[in-house]
Amino acid sequence: MTDRPSRDVVLRLTGITKRFGQLTANEDISFALHKGEVLALLGENGAGKTTLMNILFGHYTADAGTVEVMGETLPPGAPGVALAAGVGMVHQHFTLAENMTALENILLGTVPLWRASLGKAEGRARVEALSRDFGLTVHLDTPIKTLSVGERQRVEILKALYRDARVLILDEPTAVLTPQESEALFQTLRKAVARGLSVIFISHKLHEVTAISERVIVLRHGKLVGEVATKDTDRHRLAEMMVGAEVALPHAETRTPGEALLEIRNVSTPSEGRRTGLKDASLVLREGQIVGIAGVSGNGQGALADLIGGLTEPEQGEMLVSGNRPADWSPRKALDAGIGRIPEDRHALGSIADFSLTENAVLESYAAPPFSRTGFIDWRKARGHAEDIIARYDVRCPGPETRIRLLSGGNMQKLILGRVLESNPRIILANQPVRGLDIGALTYVQERLIEARDAGAAVLLISEDLDEILALSDVVHVMSEGRISPGFPRGTKSPAELGAWMAGQGFDHAA
Repeated sequence: MTDRPSRDVVLRLTGITKRFGQLTANEDISFALHKGEVLALLGENGAGKTTLMNILFGHYTADAGTVEVMGETLPPGAPGVALAAGVGMVHQHFTLAENMTALENILLGTVPLWRASLGKAEGRARVEALSRDFGLTVHLDTPIKTLSVGERQRVEILKALYRDARVLILDEPTAVLTPQESEALFQTLRKAVARGLSVIFISHKLHEVTAISERVIVLRHGKLVGEVATKDTDRHRLAEMMVGAEVALPHAETRTPGEALLEIRNVSTPSEGRRTGLKDASLVLREGQIVGIAGVSGNGQGALADLIGGLTEPEQGEMLVSGNRPADWSPRKALDAGIGRIPEDRHALGSIADFSLTENAVLESYAAPPFSRTGFIDWRKARGHAEDIIARYDVRCPGPETRIRLLSGGNMQKLILGRVLESNPRIILANQPVRGLDIGALTYVQERLIEARDAGAAVLLISEDLDEILALSDVVHVMSEGRISPGFPRGTKSPAELGAWMAGQGFDHAA
């Protein structure tokens, strides 16, 4: 696939196989990475990408096969050796100490325990040089907990560069970034690659893969099924390679909406730290309609989701549910009102990691019939409910007693989707419902949301993907600094026009 000489190979995986019980996560996978190359690794959720990278980085031990870095075979299951050999990894979910500063996180673990200090003076000088060279702007003395997601990722990359990483693994690096932060990351990667760094880029976003990579390898069901030079392919072909079949993204046809099921009128909510609250916001959700919320992350979408989901109440203005102003609004009141919630963070808000699929399937309904009898949970019915969701929503897992943390992101999202839709909600709060999902899982989730709309549900779709908003929404609103724009019917605004509203220009003109 490449005319690079063999002496430029910095990493080689040969015959990697890994099994978890009867599940084969990786089967006889071999490939090489060259100096100064960005190699994209594609595959559906559960295809074996993260398992393969964990073997490379020493977190898992392969049942068969070898890993070589710079021509030296690494001993299995030894992350310290991988680090010493120049392999760095930035996980999708960051591994930073939130009570420590950015600088302390970067230096942590780089000096012997017997040293009295972290060597901050010399460390700072080197980190500042790396920051300048690679365009990674970070406030080094700021605690991690106060940094944005994009800034935290820069800290993770600086950690790897500080340790002289020659191979950098990025696992879904843009899953929680804004478009601007993603472009800044790509600029950093281009600088790093020009200096000889080699990158394995794991992503579900095909437009990013084609923009940043030189070569693509594709996994499906644990096997390597394709390898192609990026210049010789396109997004459509890559999607077909991932799922093994033709892929057609869903598109919602326009339909006439019904009555208003939820309305907010001139609502304001308080900001919390760096999180923007709502500012004089108005919105109507109608039965049989998808309302899309577009906007750059951090412009009040979280506050809107919290309000509708029952986590906050209006500070000013009013909210009406089925024409009534609810008292003592809470998550339980929201559920009782028929609001189904697909939260932004499926790990922290949508599931309990060490609970089984059965337990997670009834998290919001365990105290009511048919799952509760005289104060006791009917686990037989709960298990049957979980089995129904697994079957109907194609949740790929060993069984209903599997801990949900062992599932891929896409399968976890399908379980949450099934939990919501099987409750027959009148209103669906879908907050970033396909974030981090592969093309197959993305298509599946979007199709189910369209079906729910067609069955009469009101759907609020919050997404940072403008293409998704335009494809699915009957009406589009834009959020900027806590404000909500007027509703734009499908097809009445171009992406450029919506982008102007996202930048706040439309609000300024409206004022």
